[in-house]
Amino acid sequence: MKEYTLPEIASQIRRDIIRMVTTAKSGHPGGSLSSTDFLTYLFFQEMDQTPETWRRDGKGQDMFFLSAGHLAPVLYAVLARRGYFPLSELGTLREYGSMLQGHPSVRNGMKGIEQAAGSLGQGLSVALGAALAKKMNNDGHTVFCLTGDGESEEGQIWEAAHFGAHHGIDNLIAFTDYNGQQIDGTTQDIAGFHKDLREKWLSFGWNCFEADGHDFDSIKLAFGKGKEARGSGKPVMILFRTVMGKGVDFMEGTNKWHGKAPSEEQCTAALGQLKETMGDY
Repeated sequence: MKEYTLPEIASQIRRDIIRMVTTAKSGHPGGSLSSTDFLTYLFFQEMDQTPETWRRDGKGQDMFFLSAGHLAPVLYAVLARRGYFPLSELGTLREYGSMLQGHPSVRNGMKGIEQAAGSLGQGLSVALGAALAKKMNNDGHTVFCLTGDGESEEGQIWEAAHFGAHHGIDNLIAFTDYNGQQIDGTTQDIAGFHKDLREKWLSFGWNCFEADGHDFDSIKLAFGKGKEARGSGKPVMILFRTVMGKGVDFMEGTNKWHGKAPSEEQCTAALGQLKETMGDY
């Protein structure tokens, strides 16, 4: 069986995202495309978790929580390409009764989904609770959590930040898709904090690192720093600098594709920019 490089896997996952959202005529391609590279690295290189060993209680393995639930297309594509469920399911995104709802659901017991997601801000709290439970149970594994920079305007994110620092939850590595865009515009225009997000996390008592979210060497280094911080008494936040809509030129750097599905013509144009490497589903 051919072994694929991380860039090859990421290119195929971007194709999956575009095709899924186009078929569904609904979904969130922009942030899914910007999050593709570091989620590809996490599931194919970093996490101590496999489709065969996955269990929802997370005992004896790493765990991942998607707090920014609207990024479901990229998570579904990553899970399918990693073997958590058949690739054919990707064509059922947002269909009635499908496992692949618009936001992740635990109703059908789908592998790889730790919690239902959709209400922004909640996932980090749940991930911190899971990480604290691991510490209490002497489980040496790590909990990972993806948040969005627009999501970081939610008050619950900062309540969770207080909780994590207070309890010294240093077996959690959270990361933010730091693309500077949200549904109504740029994060700088909407909330004004885009330039000082790192300082905010540091002031809340967290370790905080920045990395290029589209460079696999930078991603590897960032996760390495996160693991090295274990035992520091502080949780970790990685700010992955990314480009909204990465990989498709007419989607890049704009909030217009936060929650908009491409037309068939736009889908064809997008796929023409993304190399098919592993075979379309």
